Amino acid sequence: MNELNLDGMALAPGVVETIVSIATNEVEGVASVGSAAAGGLRSVFGSKPSTQGIDIAVDEDDKLAISVRVDVYYGYVLPDLAANVRQAVADAVASQVGAQVSSVDVYIDGIQFAG
Repeated sequence: MNELNLDGMALAPGVVETIVSIATNEVEGVASVGSAAAGGLRSVFGSKPSTQGIDIAVDEDDKLAISVRVDVYYGYVLPDLAANVRQAVADAVASQVGAQVSSVDVYIDGIQFAG
C-alpha cells in the first residue's frame, strides 16, 4: 500500500497494517497473523508486530478494503472468530486512523494446536 492520505494527514506505508495486526492478535483464538511458517525468525526477534498477511486497498469511496490472513487455535468456532476479527479490525482502524472500512475479509490459513 502506498502512503494513505486522510483529511490532511498522511500515513506511511505499514502504519494501518500494524494497527490491523495488533487488533487481530488481540482477538481470542487467533494464533498468529499471516502464516506462522512464513514469519520465521523475523517475527521471533522483531520488535514490531508482523504485517505479513495483511493487504489494504482504498476503494472509489475512499474507504478501506482490508484482508487479513490468520492461523487460529483449534477449538474455536471459525465463523464467530472471523466475525470477531472483522469487528476488532474495523473498530481499531476507525478509532485510531479515522478511516471508514468498507470490508474486512478474513482468511483462515491454518489451525494450531495448543502445546
